[in-house]
Amino acid sequence: MLFLIRMALLLWLIVGVTLCGIVFCLLTLWSKNRVYYISRVFAQVGPLFGLSVEVRVAALAKAVPQAVYVANHQNNFDLFTLAKIVPKGVVTVGKTSLRWIPFFGALYWASGNILINRDNRQQAIATIEQVVASMKKTGLSIWMFPEGTRSRGRGWLPFKRGAFHAALQAGVPIIPVVCSSTHGQVNLNRWDNGKVLVEMLPPIDTAGLLEIDVVALMKQCEQQMHDTQQRLDNELGKRTLA
Repeated sequence: MLFLIRMALLLWLIVGVTLCGIVFCLLTLWSKNRVYYISRVFAQVGPLFGLSVEVRVAALAKAVPQAVYVANHQNNFDLFTLAKIVPKGVVTVGKTSLRWIPFFGALYWASGNILINRDNRQQAIATIEQVVASMKKTGLSIWMFPEGTRSRGRGWLPFKRGAFHAALQAGVPIIPVVCSSTHGQVNLNRWDNGKVLVEMLPPIDTAGLLEIDVVALMKQCEQQMHDTQQRLDNELGKRTLA
């Protein structure tokens, strides 16, 4: 019964938030904070699934005016957990297939996020170059999932280089964002599904780095994010997937 109630409320929320959100975005095309405000709304949905989300932001991360944020991508619940830590002045970079998701796809596009075709390598590279040009022109930060897709309980997927190329070319730091493991945590027929920790780490400086340093930068960030999730999971008493 609880499952049906939650699904009905979620459907109502998705339709309502999407329609109102699209109108809001169209009326605020000048704003750099459309993604931030939409995220604030989605962040309120966590309790519907019985999740308590705690966010932690490193002091040094708060002082960075522009960055490339990279976060782990686990499942659909990321929309409600990571949303709580999305800063102002940021847009996300996602797959072109997102536009075809009913309701959400239209909102994703209207809120100014960037769609990239990852299946076409040359087009993806060209899009990253456009993203960098847009960052330099607007001062916006970008948010990317370096794994490229949801891990869905398979542990960490290999990182892709796009986000790190973008950071070097734009001359901005990388800021890792890590969510504790949520695979298998939510039972929609259970009232309380526990706590989730989301942490924004201190920025990783890219000043002076060259394109040949991209792999080392990526590996550094990847290891740091793995270690952070292990720490968060240990704090919550969870078993981390390797």
